[in-house]
Amino acid sequence: MKEPLPDLLARFRVKLGLFRKEYIEAEIFDLDQYGCVLKTDKIFNPGDTLLLDLVMTMPFENIEAEGLNGLITERRKHCSNFFYSVDFSGLDSRPQSSESDKLRRIRDVVNKKQMLRSRRSGPASNLRQTG
Repeated sequence: MKEPLPDLLARFRVKLGLFRKEYIEAEIFDLDQYGCVLKTDKIFNPGDTLLLDLVMTMPFENIEAEGLNGLITERRKHCSNFFYSVDFSGLDSRPQSSESDKLRRIRDVVNKKQMLRSRRSGPASNLRQTG
């Protein structure tokens, strides 16, 4: 979990008081069908819930999985930030089928981007070392 997933953000709102809310964007460091790991400087506790939108930035049209219920299951401190494990399946209300399809599509695109990135960094680094 050294680098965030390419072109993927989580967006959510946090209540700051009776009438104030803050809009937060956090980088995603891991994603699967059960949940994700995100990094932010905001403080949450295990057991807190979030209503997340996952946004995959694409050249023509972004892929957005909106309204995902997330349960924070773990918090790890890293410098002035925290890594949070967020579980999608720990709640009774699961995403609708269209949101599940969008989440699956986001995971597929992330996997393809990671494969392309590893292919680019693999042989090129070997050529530089031998030359």
